[in-house]
Amino acid sequence: MKLHNAMWPGLVGKEPGTDHPPISLEHMLELTTAAEVNGRKFDGVDLFVFHPHTDPNASEDSIKAMADKIAAAGLKVGSLVAPVWPGTVGGSAFGSDEDRKNFVLAVEKTCRVAKILNAHGIRQSGIIRVDTAGGTADFAKDITGNTAKVAQTFREAGKVAEQHGERIAAEGEICWGGFHSWKAAMDTLEATAMPGVVGFQADLAHTYLYLMGYNAPEAALLKEGYSDEEFWAAYKIMTDALRPWTIDFHVAQNDGSVHGTGSHDKTGRHCPADDANGRLDIAKCSTYWLQGAAERGIKHICWDGCMFDNSVLESPATWNAILKAMIAVDEAL
Repeated sequence: MKLHNAMWPGLVGKEPGTDHPPISLEHMLELTTAAEVNGRKFDGVDLFVFHPHTDPNASEDSIKAMADKIAAAGLKVGSLVAPVWPGTVGGSAFGSDEDRKNFVLAVEKTCRVAKILNAHGIRQSGIIRVDTAGGTADFAKDITGNTAKVAQTFREAGKVAEQHGERIAAEGEICWGGFHSWKAAMDTLEATAMPGVVGFQADLAHTYLYLMGYNAPEAALLKEGYSDEEFWAAYKIMTDALRPWTIDFHVAQNDGSVHGTGSHDKTGRHCPADDANGRLDIAKCSTYWLQGAAERGIKHICWDGCMFDNSVLESPATWNAILKAMIAVDEAL
């Protein structure tokens, strides 16, 4: 399995003029290529298709120049995060007609970037990643109606992706309406009804909070103080339900808390791979999600460490610990 590093932790939750400003793509690439564990290095990166890393409207030559830069670093490109959120290109998947039109437009723009990267040769795996780009409070105002709206928006986006030879994976994260619990995610994916085209992107940190019922107590599978036996039984229920839909995967760690900075809503806290308070056996948990991964078209896995402080992101020890954890995942498969 190829090992990728995410570039968007240099952007998500970062604000210019603060003590956590955005980190450039160039510097994120430097941090990625500097990591090495027992002679093994990262194979590639996953990208966020938005400023300041990637202009979704960039010329073909500009995108090729970025690809050349990544190739010169000895890396490939994998999954691409579409700018589906209000204030970027898109809008809520269950918002107004204009919001939903812009959501599909964001996917279309990302597919264009993907096509150029594919033709360049730098990109040989991965999906177009989205979420619903709408909060849980708004979603809860009309669960049935909003689920239907998301499904319709996802189908339209899925058709666009399919025309470009791409697939869409929606991230399971407690802050996004319609994917705020494992049951809600199942409802939304089943309503969309485009298996193999529109699927699920599982992140170890975020899906841990699915078990605990954050934002959806009715879907909780565990209570605080659970035993090891109870954890793995619950984990099997969740992964058995969502694994068939899972077409993209993020390795991560979580300490059971929620966190948010900048404009990003509170969600599962990503912890350093070797965090003493981490609750997950990263390698073992990953095997539950990655059973049959090749049959679902998964060729690489990616680390996600959103909302780390810049001082953590810029420490070489952070990336070596991450790479070590990812190698352990690969060896456990």
